[in-house]
Amino acid sequence: MTDQPPVVLCLAGHDPTGGAGLQADIEILRRLGCHPATVVTSLTAQDTCNVRKVYPQAPEAFLEQARLVIADLPVAGIKIGLLGSAGIADAVAEVLDAAGDLPVVLDPILAAGGGHPLAGDALLQALRSRLIPRASVVTPNTPEARRLTGAESPDECAAALLAMGCRNVLLTGAHEDGETVVNRWYGERGRVDQHWPRLPQTYHGSGCTLASALAGALARGLPMAEAVAQAQRLTWESLRAGYALGRGQWLPRR
Repeated sequence: MTDQPPVVLCLAGHDPTGGAGLQADIEILRRLGCHPATVVTSLTAQDTCNVRKVYPQAPEAFLEQARLVIADLPVAGIKIGLLGSAGIADAVAEVLDAAGDLPVVLDPILAAGGGHPLAGDALLQALRSRLIPRASVVTPNTPEARRLTGAESPDECAAALLAMGCRNVLLTGAHEDGETVVNRWYGERGRVDQHWPRLPQTYHGSGCTLASALAGALARGLPMAEAVAQAQRLTWESLRAGYALGRGQWLPRR
């Protein structure tokens, strides 16, 4: 028998450009030697410039698909991305209950790179009450963290997210000013900052890449500190090697 790759269950949206969403998850998880199992939360109408519309799955259909995967495959970690509706968020919470005690990485996607909003008040409340408390690590950018918490500074945002029940926060800083991007991990070591040279472009799928790389590292059994560092490095390398195909953001080369 060959060694079995760890299975990561990805619950996220489909991006027809291939830059973000489930295709991003699949690419980076394969690079890490994991097996990606995917359940679509939402279809999207989007290009590299912006998301035009989101079409969430029916929660019952989503649940049926996810439960079959959990019953059949030895899932070692879960990555949550674009949800699309509060109903899907509630269904994801049921999936987490069925999956048991596994590493869960939550990327709380609230807006597209082009600015189109992707979460209303009901979905925000579901994230706060049902999913953030179940997450091993939440990976918001600073605008997402501010919207989720109502706080302003990175430290205040992270403290509010941790108070909701998640065990770790990896707060990304690409939306802030400065020649370097500062990502802040809040967890067992307090706050650990990691600085990355700012790249000249904007990128489609960077958050998906980071969250999936982190889920894959945790599914492979890496400690949180090592997983956080590895996920950031792989993401930055993918962005640095990125390329332009469309009229908008560049695509990572994962």
